[in-house]
Amino acid sequence: MGKRLKTRLARFLIACEGAVLIETLLAVPVATVFAAGVLEFGNVFWQRQQMQVGVRDAARYWSRCRPDFGACSIDIARNIAFYGNPAGTGNLRVPGWSDAADLAITPATPPGAPVATDLVRVTGTLDYLGSPLFRLVTSGGISVTYVHEQRYIGW
Repeated sequence: MGKRLKTRLARFLIACEGAVLIETLLAVPVATVFAAGVLEFGNVFWQRQQMQVGVRDAARYWSRCRPDFGACSIDIARNIAFYGNPAGTGNLRVPGWSDAADLAITPATPPGAPVATDLVRVTGTLDYLGSPLFRLVTSGGISVTYVHEQRYIGW
């Protein structure tokens, strides 16, 4: 029995027929996880960039609002951030980023007359949940926050 086992073991170590199969079984899962990770992080960065654009657009709008003209509305600023237009129509810039609590705008009402020290601060927060594979690997989502400050200049 011992000699027979040694013969089979020696034949197994010398044979090359299964080498490609074994190498594939080792390499494919690693390459798949790596490719999925690259795509997932690319999506995180894309959504972060879209959120940054929305936050900057809302800050730009709010920093130029003048309450004397009566056209300023915090809802319009939020629509610009979330949808990219004042009406709030069309697709969201970032899927799932539409809650008013995700966008903080200070001051809540623009000053009547601008002073050189007046600042508008807009903070956007996004909870990135990701794909089902990403949720399987992590315990929760990623929280992305972006803050933009701009001097208030009025219209």
